[in-house]
Amino acid sequence: MSDPLRFFVPAASLHTDQVVIAGEPYHHLRKVLRVKPGAIILLLDGRGYCCQAQLEQLQSEQATTRVLRRWQETNATLPITLMQALPKGDKFDLVLQKGTELGVSCFQPIETEHAVPNLNTARLNKRAQRWQRIVSEAARQSRRTFLPEVKPLQKLQATLDESTSDLKLVLWEAGSVALAEVLPKEHPTGIRLLIGPEGGFSTQEISAIVAAGFLAVHLGPRILRTETAGLAATPVLQYLYGDWQTSPVDNDLNQHEENL
Repeated sequence: MSDPLRFFVPAASLHTDQVVIAGEPYHHLRKVLRVKPGAIILLLDGRGYCCQAQLEQLQSEQATTRVLRRWQETNATLPITLMQALPKGDKFDLVLQKGTELGVSCFQPIETEHAVPNLNTARLNKRAQRWQRIVSEAARQSRRTFLPEVKPLQKLQATLDESTSDLKLVLWEAGSVALAEVLPKEHPTGIRLLIGPEGGFSTQEISAIVAAGFLAVHLGPRILRTETAGLAATPVLQYLYGDWQTSPVDNDLNQHEENL
């Protein structure tokens, strides 16, 4: 059976027999994919709750579906938090899109001495909304059931103070060792990967980062752009510790069902 089209909808809407799809998911369903009534689709809340539903009606601004079955999935993927110094322009959009496809669980944009975004509250809120749309679309396209979290922009020190993880890595071109030299044989329970800005970390920052338990590593002789570095390291971590050995064959319809 081919994988039904997936749409992320508000969690509260999935607990009724008829689910209404509106807003961005509706636009994608009708205007982009041109799904017809009668089609079987998957509705997801981004936290593991899933509904198989049949599209019944298309109105001018919303669609109505009938739930056929529902279930709760367990998130067994390796938690990878990508801590990215916020780059200039729209480079973070690429990090979010490709990082979501690669299986990043959480994105933490950070402000450093060499990456101070010139954003007021209104602009930052608008950008945060766009970031959420990007990860939602990338998760839908890559058939993810769980939506990655995009945390609010924070200063570097604040993220270090809350950095609890089994394996903490910072990509740094000076005074570091090869990534392969520090990776443990045992699978870590979680990974935090810290990427610096275009201008690099300051001496004070790297001292604080190492003091917080991060291992300074490099990815070889070439210096990667800030938007490339995390996307280069993440596949290595996924291959060694993540779910890249899992078949892409969809198993959604084989999960435990609730009685409707």
